[in-house]
Amino acid sequence: MNWVEHAIWWHVYPLGFTGAPIRDGDRSPAPRLRRLLNWLDYAVELGASGLLLGPIFSSASHGYDSLDQLSIDPRLGGDADFDDLVAACRQRGLRLVLDGVFSHVSADHPLLRRALDEGPDGETLVRAAHDLSTGGRLNHSSGAAVDYTADVMRHWLARGIDGWRLDAACSVPTDFWARVLPAVRRDHPRAWFLGEVIHGDYARFVYTSKLDTVTEYELWKATWSSIKERNFWELDWTLGRHAKMCETFVPQTFIGNHDVTRVASQVGGAGTIVAAAILFTVPGMPSI
Repeated sequence: MNWVEHAIWWHVYPLGFTGAPIRDGDRSPAPRLRRLLNWLDYAVELGASGLLLGPIFSSASHGYDSLDQLSIDPRLGGDADFDDLVAACRQRGLRLVLDGVFSHVSADHPLLRRALDEGPDGETLVRAAHDLSTGGRLNHSSGAAVDYTADVMRHWLARGIDGWRLDAACSVPTDFWARVLPAVRRDHPRAWFLGEVIHGDYARFVYTSKLDTVTEYELWKATWSSIKERNFWELDWTLGRHAKMCETFVPQTFIGNHDVTRVASQVGGAGTIVAAAILFTVPGMPSI
């Protein structure tokens, strides 16, 4: 049996969940990642089969402005805390997927600073944005960026994770992912890759990028919107498209995540029950 076909994810944003300081400049180190250990039995009780974590790597603030994707953010702890989390997940049969930000880096990322010091000739891996406060983007046309991304992925797969959620995957050319993933899969053939894709042709993105699946924002939108507006024609139309997609890949389905308004705020308590019923009765790989 392929575990992916029956996966249900418990999606957690670790910095927020563990109470780590995010916006006040306080980067006091603490083993906060360990707080997740006491919640793993709860995840199993929910019926989840895997833990889908938001960013846990060293970053400037909220996790998506990375500083070092080979080290645990000190606000969450260190390698020993991570290793214990991996072991605890394995003991319970929970898969573990990490959030990888390979579209951009923080303005303070050492690679970006080096590129700025070296000038245009040094921008083989990272390129500065016009507004430096927004950081820089990986140079996705370069072999250096391919190697860097593959190395980070392999590092954590070797440490025991089962796959990657690729943040803002739709902002990166699909041929970049198609260059990265074969090298990673050679060493970790069972690794699983989810791309965050908001708009566009999902099936084509999966095919050209060589990812396993993408986020199903179209179904998310149709679910809450149909309930809120009492217009289930929208949901019916979307479910037809969704069923067609499921003939070629299993999308990650959800009714809420850290990037969107909470579904209860959109449709109220009763509407949330309907939304959850839709989530768990249509094809897909649901996350809660």
